[in-house]
Amino acid sequence: MTVMGAFEAALDAVGWDGLETSHPMHPVEDIPRTLRLLAAAGAQATEEDTYPLYSLVTPEGSGTPSAAAAALPFVVALAADPAMGVRVTLAELLVAMQAPALAGEDWTGAWALLADPDPAVRRAAIPLAAGIVRLLERWWTETDPTVRVALLLALGTAAADPAADRDAVDAARAVLAAVLGGDDPVLWLAAVHASAEFDHDLPVRQLDRLVEVYTEHALRPRFEEVWYTPDVESPFTREDLVHWTARTLAHQPEAELSFAVRLIETAQRTTDVLLCREALDLAWRLLTERRSVEAALLPLAGGLLTDPDGPVRLRAANLLAALGPAAAPYADRLVALLDDDAAAELLDGTVGAIARWALTRIGDPRGLPGLIGQLRAQEEEPGRGYANSDPRRPDVTDVLTPLRAHADVLLPEIREAIRQGGARGGATRPFLEALKAWGEDAAPALPDLLPLLADTWTSMYVIGILQALGPLAASAEPALRTCQVLDYPGNHQSVAWTAAYLSADRAAALRLVGDAVLTAEAPGYGPLGTLARFGPDAARYADRIRPALQSGAPWLRLSAAITLWSITGRPEASRPVLEEFVVAVADGGDGFGLFRDALHALIGMGEPGPVIRRALLTVRQSDRRLSTESGYPMILQDQELRALIDRALGPDPDHL
Repeated sequence: MTVMGAFEAALDAVGWDGLETSHPMHPVEDIPRTLRLLAAAGAQATEEDTYPLYSLVTPEGSGTPSAAAAALPFVVALAADPAMGVRVTLAELLVAMQAPALAGEDWTGAWALLADPDPAVRRAAIPLAAGIVRLLERWWTETDPTVRVALLLALGTAAADPAADRDAVDAARAVLAAVLGGDDPVLWLAAVHASAEFDHDLPVRQLDRLVEVYTEHALRPRFEEVWYTPDVESPFTREDLVHWTARTLAHQPEAELSFAVRLIETAQRTTDVLLCREALDLAWRLLTERRSVEAALLPLAGGLLTDPDGPVRLRAANLLAALGPAAAPYADRLVALLDDDAAAELLDGTVGAIARWALTRIGDPRGLPGLIGQLRAQEEEPGRGYANSDPRRPDVTDVLTPLRAHADVLLPEIREAIRQGGARGGATRPFLEALKAWGEDAAPALPDLLPLLADTWTSMYVIGILQALGPLAASAEPALRTCQVLDYPGNHQSVAWTAAYLSADRAAALRLVGDAVLTAEAPGYGPLGTLARFGPDAARYADRIRPALQSGAPWLRLSAAITLWSITGRPEASRPVLEEFVVAVADGGDGFGLFRDALHALIGMGEPGPVIRRALLTVRQSDRRLSTESGYPMILQDQELRALIDRALGPDPDHL
């Protein structure tokens, strides 16, 4: 019988009926059909041909599909066939199929792939080794550096397993120690990464040599020649590994920062542009995570504003923009870059656009001319894409909200953009959000806002501005009463009470809001938080609000506490709730939005009390960014919250 015939006969001998896969898209009949297809295709088989077999993989949190054990020997046979075209993919499938339920099956053929003639197959099979012994056997016979790097990394992971045999662990660690003492710098780096799995401080001790290896420009091609891992098809470049190495230093923040700074300094001195860019990307990540890095990165970024490489200048400008007022010493250099249209692949914005933002963050009026046009073009740009964690052009509201003092300069262009764009203009809603933040300073724009009430796309945004303007927007009441909003009860209530509020009939507005709170069904209590706007006039609703202090919903509990204090002037019942949200952040929590609202209320109440004060001091001294955002918004939110903390602590912030 031919090999193909034997394979077919073996498949036919399996009782596939009654077996199951892990995915309904691929019923069990697909498994023998796919195995036959692959065997027949041979060298012409494609990765796509194997996809149904991934229904043999054990889903997270679920049991192993019964068809997996039946199919295992056939997958192994195909992976071992030198004439098969997708052997690496099949080896990767075997890795994915590993599960406790299959531990008793015969994996001998899979382990044999560790010694396969094809280094790509050997590399893909490394996770099948199932222990240190087979990894060591392979290490002592392996000569291909593209496999040796992956073996070292696997040995490091295995040697960190507390359940592993101690003699085998000692042998694996001895191998790594020998490579650390060797003269191959790329294998040495792999050994550092591997050893960091069980000796966390080793990369810190080796920091000087790490910098040397990365900054030896002649070594750069070597990384791409040999650094492969089983789960990534393409090789790693030197630049790819910068962040990986940095993570091994993360438990020692000063060492991680020193690594980034020294790479930047050396790369700048040696004009190693690719390394400089990557190290700046590392610096950006550190800046978004920890405030303590700011002083070290400020002069580096300032000095790189004149770098010949545009992508380096772009990264430097982003660092300075995020740093804000601290970048003031470099304002003149930023002004010189306003017409710089250099960009970087995969990053959003140009040097000039980010330099203008940096100037506005500093408070330098030289960044204002052209700002509104730039923001409008940004919002109307088709197909704009970016990663939230990367340096990028900022959102309109993040740029304009702090510029309220310059409303008289910026408002004419904003109004013109709104008139030209109309309700559906790409920049209209972002500009409306900024106008709401400007409050009364946005009043001159009122005539341009009224037409937007007729479109559901913008009407609620305009209503928010009218609420911020208050009586200054009284002339908008007729247009407001005929505005178009999405058919949601809360929207209609907001229209009604805002109209009453604008008409200066404060009592009518309060009655509308109060009635909505009284008649609302739990858990939201309707527009409960809106009552705070009316202060003591709303005190008669206090009894309705008090039960919400015990709500299981944190946001409702906090809203009730703030509102109750606002309408009664008595902090006793509210302060313990505010304390809860402050202490939670001091204990490492990440409820920063609730924390911000609590801070605003505490500032209004005055002296915070000893428990809240200690918690605020703890938060103030922490190095982490007070944000769950990504990228530059982390820094902005952190700066905002720290400013509020200082206000809440008062003129003697360190006093307990």
